[in-house]
Amino acid sequence: MSQPTPPVAFFIFNRPEPTRRVFAAIRRAQPSQLLLVADGPRPDRPGEVERCAAARAMLSAVDWPCEVLTNFSQVNLGCRARLSSGLDWVFSTVEEAIILEDDCLPHPDFFPFCAELLERYRDDERIMHIGGVNFQSGHRYGPASYFFSRYTHIWGWASWRRAWQHYDVTMSRWPAAREQVLAAFESRPERQYWQHAWEQVFNGKLDTWDYQWSFACAEQGGLVALPNVNLVSNIGFGPEALHTKVSTSLAAIPTSPLTWPLQHPPAVIRNVAADGQMRNVYHLPGLLRRAIRRLARTFAAAKGRQHI
Repeated sequence: MSQPTPPVAFFIFNRPEPTRRVFAAIRRAQPSQLLLVADGPRPDRPGEVERCAAARAMLSAVDWPCEVLTNFSQVNLGCRARLSSGLDWVFSTVEEAIILEDDCLPHPDFFPFCAELLERYRDDERIMHIGGVNFQSGHRYGPASYFFSRYTHIWGWASWRRAWQHYDVTMSRWPAAREQVLAAFESRPERQYWQHAWEQVFNGKLDTWDYQWSFACAEQGGLVALPNVNLVSNIGFGPEALHTKVSTSLAAIPTSPLTWPLQHPPAVIRNVAADGQMRNVYHLPGLLRRAIRRLARTFAAAKGRQHI
């Protein structure tokens, strides 16, 4: 646990209190490089100018030796454009980074966990993503500190420029890669879920950035390293959230410490049992319904803007 904290990229918007809590966790880790990314306020939302300014003000308490770089938008870019352009900037600036959004509260062990795995797998192109969450409902998979999965959970994660180079926010490769990528999923409901999600993103009907990253990793056959305990708690569920407005079993999951030194898996192989449990946790038909509802809200908002 003596490794220095790698560069940390922190994405914020309009929620000062979660921003304050997550920034306090980053402050305790004291990275030597901090990349701050913020979206601008939406002009039709009363009070959002003030909330965005208040969230940015929370970032002024850098009182440790640290290079601070900022990428603040004065206009609202939205989830898809702000996160994707911000991540492009992050990985054009640094070779590797830990990524946190304003609602992802990490356990202190999250930072050294990412640091050790970023170093260990820096040149191993099989690994594309290091995640901080564990949605296994208490299930553990052997004595290792982490396992390998196909699921790119983005509530606290880390990666490298060499992996991010495969990201394409437009998913232009989807039509050519569709059949091959979907064939890798074992169950028909899961194939249907991912096909629907990726089709919506490709057709510009879903304002998000993260499905494109899951597609990039799936297309490359990339693996994800996930901890055997939960290291990040999403504290952002509620009416102010963009997508997680309704609380679910994934909201504010408690975090736990790791046992040090880390115990590495004996082989770099996807844990099929863990991914099977993941399908049960997510309830893919339910996720599909929620994706459709989110899509309906996006359409309703767009229609409303047309009448303004």
